[in-house]
Amino acid sequence: MKEKKITEEEMKYEYWFACVKRIRNKEKRKVREYIGSAKQLYYMEETELKGILDKKEEAEELIEARKSWNIEEEYEKLERNGIVFLPYFHPKYPKEMDCLTTPPYALYLKGKFLSDQTVKVAIVGARGCSPYGERMAIEFGEELAAHGIDIISGMARGVDGAGHRGALNVGGRSYAILGNGVDICYPKDHLGLYIDLQERGGILTEFPPGTMPLPQYFPARNRIISALADVVLVMEAKEKSGSLITADQALELGKDVYALPGPINSSLSEGCNRLIKQGAGILLSPRDLLEELHIFGEEDVKKKLKNKIMLESRENMVYSCLGLYPKNVNQIMEETNMQISELMNQLISLQLKGYVEEISKNYYVRKAGFGGV
Repeated sequence: MKEKKITEEEMKYEYWFACVKRIRNKEKRKVREYIGSAKQLYYMEETELKGILDKKEEAEELIEARKSWNIEEEYEKLERNGIVFLPYFHPKYPKEMDCLTTPPYALYLKGKFLSDQTVKVAIVGARGCSPYGERMAIEFGEELAAHGIDIISGMARGVDGAGHRGALNVGGRSYAILGNGVDICYPKDHLGLYIDLQERGGILTEFPPGTMPLPQYFPARNRIISALADVVLVMEAKEKSGSLITADQALELGKDVYALPGPINSSLSEGCNRLIKQGAGILLSPRDLLEELHIFGEEDVKKKLKNKIMLESRENMVYSCLGLYPKNVNQIMEETNMQISELMNQLISLQLKGYVEEISKNYYVRKAGFGGV
């Protein structure tokens, strides 16, 4: 049955219901579809509510949520923070979520809507990745984004951040799926990336605003990455890692999974090498992957890549972690794992080449007009 158009007034109640804790997504959908709208649910008698919900504690949770929630104030806060609320019946709610056993009841977005007309590739991997893994994540992010592919990842340190940055380097689109509220930047040292992603793609989560990042939320986040992506690339992963959870979930959903081969004596390559042994595709080069995906368009790609800066690998590592938001030298040191002397040499070199500027003492940004910025 086609969902009737929801007014803004009604959406305020839908947001309230989406934020009610301790009621499972599946149960929320069932209740809303039975009642017809969250507004009707909000004004129901307590005895009726207890008869509709399966568990007594769920009814009590709902009753308490009505008392503690200011409908007008909370929705105004949502709009003021530039957050788009996407319940499962919203026309912009990604249809890819329907393939999940337990799809999110609602999603929260900062940035641009995802397109259902583009190929989406997830780039995931170790937080503490090697320079090799980081370089490959950037290269695949750049080349795929230059071909019009949306890059999906989790905005974590290491491979995730590098994949996002690769896409942004060439003016491409990238989306971060978070395991916390969309209004919270985690990790904090990715604030520049968090801001840039909203300009060139978006930040997406199923967790209501204000939700702090907790370990138990990340597997749930990973299933959304798996569902959104048409293809999942694992750059580096230990034998037991969240990246392998993402890969396994993607395989269960019938998605293609590729892994970056690495040294057999490297713990960072154990997970990838195991995936390859089990039948995952082997990542040999971005061009090789594009051929397998039957994605071409050389002339268009040349136009997108012509402004891509050509730097030495260490310079590119520093440049890739910078954005439009100023970063302190200490933040850059943490992200690049460079000693202060080497980092300052790279920053001076980038300044002399005109790619970055120091806007105040020890705070650096990319200069507008380079790398898609």
